[in-house]
Amino acid sequence: MKRVCVIGGGASGLMAAYAAAKNGNAVLLIEKNEKLGKKIYITGKGRCNLTNDTSPDGFFANVVRGGKFLRGAVYAFSPRDTMEFFSSHGLMLKTERGNRVFPASDHASDVTKTLEKACREAGAEIHLGETAERLCIQSVMSDMGIMSRITGVRTDRAEYECDEAIVCTGGLSYPSTGSTGDGYRFATEAGHSVVEARPSLCGIELEGDFFGELQGLALKNVALRAKRGKKTIYDGFGELLFAHFGISGPLALSLSALINRIPPEVICLSLDLKPALDEETLDKRLLRDFDKYRNRQLCHALGDLLPRSMISAVLKVCGTDEKKSVNAVTREERRGLLSALKAFPLQVRGIRGFSEAVVTSGGVELSEIDPKTMESRKVKGLRFCGEVLDADAFTGGFNLQIAFSTGHAAGNAIK
Repeated sequence: MKRVCVIGGGASGLMAAYAAAKNGNAVLLIEKNEKLGKKIYITGKGRCNLTNDTSPDGFFANVVRGGKFLRGAVYAFSPRDTMEFFSSHGLMLKTERGNRVFPASDHASDVTKTLEKACREAGAEIHLGETAERLCIQSVMSDMGIMSRITGVRTDRAEYECDEAIVCTGGLSYPSTGSTGDGYRFATEAGHSVVEARPSLCGIELEGDFFGELQGLALKNVALRAKRGKKTIYDGFGELLFAHFGISGPLALSLSALINRIPPEVICLSLDLKPALDEETLDKRLLRDFDKYRNRQLCHALGDLLPRSMISAVLKVCGTDEKKSVNAVTREERRGLLSALKAFPLQVRGIRGFSEAVVTSGGVELSEIDPKTMESRKVKGLRFCGEVLDADAFTGGFNLQIAFSTGHAAGNAIK
């Protein structure tokens, strides 16, 4: 039996503590908040999209960073294994659009309660309101020479001797939940490299001020495309929401994960407002509407095609006077309108900060971690899992699955 200290009581920490305790180890989980799973409570708008009911290959198609590193852990503890874990511990699940899995109760708190119950039943001890301050690491002689190994964890209350320590402290997203970068400091002090943290899955700030008039407008079935030079970075279809700073919603969140390390000035962003229609078909539709409203002003002739609040912005882009009579619109002006409808330009200024980011991009350098056991290649007995690692994915339950898979790999490897 080994003495195991798990630092952090979020998704990965609770899974790691459960897996380690189930193997017969003496496990102590240390959480600085007064309750477990504080970030779990706010995921999925309080409902907790805990995984995605897809195959491992389907899962990897949604990983942004760290896909190769995660393969072993995800195949060993797949989305189906996550679903089986919760079901076998009494939590009823349901699957919704996009294969997103939620607790049937729609209460994120039930996910945390299930994880906590599993940990306690497996024999894990849990300390709440206690902050881990540093790792205790010693250099020891081995058959391979001098090596470093973990010997304990010091908190604001005591120092605990241990044979293994698992760091599951999260990243920097939603710092109000306790994700304040402690794990990066622990990693650096242990000799690890840390890839610079960036916000991910957050809104995108735009240049200009036109979007202020569109604030609150939700667009469905639109296409968002981002290019860097001739290379397409992102081409997504779905929902978009205009906000006071620019754009949000599923399309913007996914895009943010791909551009958070690219200078905004080199990104060419455009919105296709009618992706289901090619330009020729859309032109015929415009001609029908123009004939229908031939004696109206242009701004009153596009209501069948666009939301009212969007009409002025589109006409400004194509440089056509919105008060112009429809029967006076030239062929060139109609072509300009078509271009604006198919490629409405947006200029990226930046992305929103960590306080609004769903996850953190960046973290502990993956080449310094054993992908099967999550053990440090620099310090024996030290492991990292969850968001503290340089691995992240799109929305849809994939990031929590990363937490569960890496947490299970870390805990289960301690025999």
